Amino acid sequence: MNNTGIITKIISNLYTVSVDGELYDCRARGKFRKDEITPLVGDFVVIDRENNYILEIKKRKNSLSRPMIANVDIALIMTSLKEPDLSLNLLDKELLCVENAGIEPIICLSKSDLLSKTEKNEYKKVFAYYKSIGYKVVKNTETFKIKRMLKGHTVVLTGQTGSGKSTILNRLDKKLDLKTSPISKALGRGVHTTRHVELFKVKGAFIADTPGFSALDLNFPKENLKMLFREFRGIECKFKDCEHIKEKGCGVLDALDNGKIKQTRYENYVKFRGEMK
Repeated sequence: MNNTGIITKIISNLYTVSVDGELYDCRARGKFRKDEITPLVGDFVVIDRENNYILEIKKRKNSLSRPMIANVDIALIMTSLKEPDLSLNLLDKELLCVENAGIEPIICLSKSDLLSKTEKNEYKKVFAYYKSIGYKVVKNTETFKIKRMLKGHTVVLTGQTGSGKSTILNRLDKKLDLKTSPISKALGRGVHTTRHVELFKVKGAFIADTPGFSALDLNFPKENLKMLFREFRGIECKFKDCEHIKEKGCGVLDALDNGKIKQTRYENYVKFRGEMK
C-alpha cells in the first residue's frame, strides 16, 4: 500500500496530502518541530493513512521562503503592467530569488489592455531586453502557449498582490473558479484573495496559487548576487573579485556605458547590494 504523497495545501497545522488521487488531512509529528523542519506545500511525504500523520519528509530539490513551497520546476512570475503599476525593482528581486533556488523563471505580463499606445511601445522595449538576456516572456492571454510551457511540471505562481495569479489559473482551467478581486481604488493596489499556498492539478501540470505581496527581501548570500544577474556573466573584468561598482577596468561598467546593460537593471544591482547584509 503506497503511503507516499505530496502536500497540496496547508492551513494552520493541518496538511492536505494527495496519495494516489486520495486526499488526507494530516498532522505533522512532533519530531519535525524538534528538528526545526517545517513541512511545505510541494513536499513529498510518507504518511500514516490510518492515523493521519506525516511520518517522513523526503529530501527537497529546492524551496522558496516567499511563497513557502518546495520542489518547484518553474516559477510563473505574474507581472502587472498597470493597476498595480509595473515595478522592475520587484520583478528583478523575484527573478533573483527564483534563480538562486534553481527554478526556471517565466515572466508573465498582465493588464496590457489598460496601457496607452505610448506605454505599450515603452514596455515592448523593456521586455525585449529581458528576452535578449535569456528570459522567457509571455502575456497572460497566451493561454495555449502557457499550457505547453507548463505541462508536466510543478509550477509556482508568484507576484505582487493584484497581478492576476488566480485569474490566470481560472483561464487555464475554468473549472477551478477561484475568487478574484478588482484593484482597490482607495489603496491603489491589489486586494488579497488567496490566503494560503495551494497546488492544483491543471492540464497536466501541478500549479500552486499563492498569496501576493508588495515587497520582497533577498535572503541568499550576498556573494551570489552578481552571478545571478545574467548579463554580467561572461563579461571579463580587470579584477577577478570585481564587485562592478567603481573598479577601474570593470567590464560590466564598460558594458553599461556602451548601452549593452540596461540602466534600471544595473541600478537595481547597486540597490540590492546596499540592502543585503
